[in-house]
Amino acid sequence: YDFNIKGELRHLDTNESFVFNYYKNAQERNHKRYQILGHLITQYVYELLERVCMLQKVYIPTDATGDEPRSFFFMSENALTSSSSLVVLLQDRGVFHAGQWGRKTIVNEGLEHGTQIPFIKMALQSHGGVIVLNPNDNFVDLKTEKEREESLTSMQSIWWIPKRGSSSPEEHTMYVWDHFISKSAAKNVAFVAHGYGGLVFIDLLVQRKWEVMNQVYSVAFIDSMHNTQHQTRSDPQMQEWIQKYCREWVSNSKPLDKAVGSLMKANCPTVSAGTEKYDLAPSCCLHAIFKYLKSTLKAK
Repeated sequence: YDFNIKGELRHLDTNESFVFNYYKNAQERNHKRYQILGHLITQYVYELLERVCMLQKVYIPTDATGDEPRSFFFMSENALTSSSSLVVLLQDRGVFHAGQWGRKTIVNEGLEHGTQIPFIKMALQSHGGVIVLNPNDNFVDLKTEKEREESLTSMQSIWWIPKRGSSSPEEHTMYVWDHFISKSAAKNVAFVAHGYGGLVFIDLLVQRKWEVMNQVYSVAFIDSMHNTQHQTRSDPQMQEWIQKYCREWVSNSKPLDKAVGSLMKANCPTVSAGTEKYDLAPSCCLHAIFKYLKSTLKAK
């Protein structure tokens, strides 16, 4: 398999899309094959972030000792030194890493829809700086291939070592905020947060209330899993801030950007993402989101 000129994953000989049930009646074997593909896609997207988007890979924690397991994230060259605005991308939780909105979406719909690359290009063009978080890179696996096969059935957790400063999406995001974003020259920071990423952003807001409220001028949520009431413990200042500076796009049958009333989250204006498919929501509201970020920045 490889990506064609349109960024779609196709079989090199047959030009067919990826077939999950490749082996007859061998669920585990098919799953393993899919996992290997996922691993290769992760490496390929990392490569695109550096080669095509010209982003730099930054290892954390910054004070890691020689052989300590490290995580990393990506940022544009002048993200911290330029005073222009900064866009931070925060993905959903899952098996996929930095630069991806969803692995399944990349496999089925292609790089245009499943990766964050269109967002990164747009952010660089319109805002100057971009930071691509890597919230799902939390553990290092110490097993060899053979041991892994043997323990697939027992899933022993002793082999998984948490990465300091990144043992959860919340911790990773706070680490990058404390050591990079909050110290950047950019006084105007925007977040684009998908799915669980929205919950992670609100967690950051709760932990670093004044810093975030001062530096972040806009948040675009996409099908966010956050719960304002519960997470902010009904803090009126935070709720007012969310109401004023956040907007959420949700997968819905209405046309793009049309208001969607939701009784559950009376916290920020909610509009349609222009698709009913959760997986396609980010790519469908890309232009709407940047239009919104531009107008809020102008208003500020």
